[in-house]
Amino acid sequence: MILITNDDSVHAKGIKVLTTIAREFGDVVVVAPETNSSGLSQSLTMSRPLRVRKILEQEGLHIYACDGTPTDCVKLGSQHFCPRKPNLILSGINHGSNSSINILYSGTMGAVIEATANGFDAIGFSLLNHSTDADFTPGIPYIKEIIAKVLQHGLPDDVSLNVNIPDLPAEELKGIRVCREAKAAWTDSFEERHDPAGRPYWWLTGEFVCNDKDPNTDEGALCQGYVSVVPVHPDYTCFEAIPTIKELFNTSER
Repeated sequence: MILITNDDSVHAKGIKVLTTIAREFGDVVVVAPETNSSGLSQSLTMSRPLRVRKILEQEGLHIYACDGTPTDCVKLGSQHFCPRKPNLILSGINHGSNSSINILYSGTMGAVIEATANGFDAIGFSLLNHSTDADFTPGIPYIKEIIAKVLQHGLPDDVSLNVNIPDLPAEELKGIRVCREAKAAWTDSFEERHDPAGRPYWWLTGEFVCNDKDPNTDEGALCQGYVSVVPVHPDYTCFEAIPTIKELFNTSER
């Protein structure tokens, strides 16, 4: 039993490709946003009721569109629309990168983190191509390999995978590299514009800046033609800093 969601909407090409792949491994339920929900991270809909529309129902495959967020879709899908507990929750395939700091903003990975926090094995897949008609074909063998190994062996408790695939021809993809998240940032800025009535509004712009030159990061792996696999988890605790912060506040073990 595999549950699939994304943040590009239930109509996106990426989720259709992922659904086709997942059907080779078992029964599939898709619960995905009705409209594009990129950048919503792990947000929930709390100010209104959620509605779900059935798109397709056939043997081994059920597809639903939800007017909520990717995280809403994970909660609703696993609790109300899967006929049994999912063995695996997949998110994607996202149109665009979710490497490095992008994981903080990504609705794709927000869904994965939510799944992990609720005790499910989960994987997020992204292709470094924002086109609505992106070619996902070169990455399919790697997606199949990763799904198969996770289904066979499982993941450590509270750990999920953030998988990013370079936008390269099949012959230029070098394989899979397990690595850490690169240290990078967006130099955000807001461009002021004016509507026809002369009223100002602001449009978010920015540039992705990565000064982390370590080749053993997701950005390093992607630049070298590897599919990057980063293990992630919901616990934000910085364990290395605990002694320093204890000293700062003059506390000790009790």
